[in-house]
Amino acid sequence: MARGRDADRSAAGLGATGLAVAVFVAVMFAANVVAMKVVVDASSPLLSVALRMAAVLLFCLPALRPVAGRNAMLAIYGFLNGGLFLVLMNVALAMATNVGPLAIAGQLGVPFSLLLGALIFRERLSVRRTMGVALAFAGVAALVFDPHIASEIPAVLVMAVAAMTWGGATLLQRRLSGISVMNIQAWNGLMGAAVLLPVALVREYGELGRLADIGWEPIGWFAFSVIGSTVAGQGALAWLLQRHPISSVMPLLLASPVMATVFASLYFGTRITPVMIAGGLLALVGVAMIVLMKDKAVSSPRT
Repeated sequence: MARGRDADRSAAGLGATGLAVAVFVAVMFAANVVAMKVVVDASSPLLSVALRMAAVLLFCLPALRPVAGRNAMLAIYGFLNGGLFLVLMNVALAMATNVGPLAIAGQLGVPFSLLLGALIFRERLSVRRTMGVALAFAGVAALVFDPHIASEIPAVLVMAVAAMTWGGATLLQRRLSGISVMNIQAWNGLMGAAVLLPVALVREYGELGRLADIGWEPIGWFAFSVIGSTVAGQGALAWLLQRHPISSVMPLLLASPVMATVFASLYFGTRITPVMIAGGLLALVGVAMIVLMKDKAVSSPRT
C-alpha cells in the first residue's frame, strides 16, 4: 500500500524540490547550447565532444562501478547519451549560423520522450496530452516556413534526430534507479570517450594542433559544458527520472530551448524571427496542455 501511495504522489507532481531541480536542469541545458557552439567553432565537432566525454570520465572516474545485471544497459545508455546524441548535436551546431532554430528543434526531445514512454513503458497519455505533443511537433515544423532561416533547415533536421536519440536515452535512465548519479555519468563518459576518441583522432587529427591556441573563452565554456551541463545537469536529470514519470519531468524541460534561444541571441547577436517566436509559442502551448492536463493514471518508474 505504501508503494502505491508513493507512486500516486510521484505521478501527481514533482513537488518543490523536484521543480527546483527541473529548473536547474533547464538552465544548464540552455546555457550549454552557447557553450557547445563556442567550443565547436574553436575546435571541431567530433574532437570537442570526444574531449568533453573524456573529461567527464576523468571527473567521475572514482565513482565508476560495474552493476550486476545492468552493465549492458549502462553501456547502451552511455553510447546513446554520451556518444551518438552529442555527436549529432555538435554536427548540427557546426552546420548552423543561427543556433536559435536548433534550440527550438531541441524541443522535440520532450514529445519524443513522451511518445516512447507511452509505446515502451505503456504510460497512458490522454487525448489532450496527445494533442499537446502534436502541437509541440507543429511548432518545430513551422521553422520550415521561415525564409530567413532556410539555410538552417539541414542543421534543424540533424538536431531533430539528436533530440530523438536523447529521448530514447531518457527511457534507459528510468531503468537505472538505485545506481548513483556519479556512476551513471562515469559510464556516460566512458562510453562516449571510448566510441568517439578513436574516430575523432582519425578523422580530425589535424585539429589537435589548434588546441594550443584555442583561447580562454572556449576553455571556460568547455569546463562549463563538462561540469555544469554534463555532470551536474544530466546528473540532476537522472535523479529526477529515477523518481518521477517521464510524462511529469520532460514537459518542464521545454523551457530550456526557449531560454537557449534567448541566450544564443544575446550572446551571438543572432536574429529571432517572427516565425521562430510563433513556432516556439505553439510548442509552449502544446507543453502547457501536457503539463496542466493530468492523466487519470500514469505509470511510475517505481513498479
